[in-house]
Amino acid sequence: MAKAENIVTSITVEIDAPARVVWEVLVDLDNYHEWNSFCPSIQCGLQIGDPVVMQVRTPDSDETFPVLEYLVACDPEQLLSWEQRPVPENMDAARRDQYITAIDANRCSYFTTDIFLGLNQDTIMREHGAWVKKGFDQMARDLKRRAEQLHASRT
Repeated sequence: MAKAENIVTSITVEIDAPARVVWEVLVDLDNYHEWNSFCPSIQCGLQIGDPVVMQVRTPDSDETFPVLEYLVACDPEQLLSWEQRPVPENMDAARRDQYITAIDANRCSYFTTDIFLGLNQDTIMREHGAWVKKGFDQMARDLKRRAEQLHASRT
């Protein structure tokens, strides 16, 4: 059973770019290395059920480690989600949701959550929650900067 205390939520950023531009940045997986300091590498076919193969960086370090999750939601300009499923060799489980909300034609907001699930959820939150929050907050700021630069270059 999921517990509310095991949810990590990033800051919410208001982005001076349309939701479609923010979405474009989020699904341009080949270019994550150019802007995303938390997840500099990601591969996925963007079809529900596809594996999401990532390299995640521990905040304040150059250390990255591999993460394998599966795409569970891909609602253009609104929601992009993947989840880690428990397997016999690793019982960790989590679901990441990234939310885009249009404010008007040229502005939107973004935030992301991660809920730790399963047998190890309390341990994962205790041992990793703080740095996941820090990484998510930085990624939100990185996304804002990238989307605003892209939008400004087109107007």
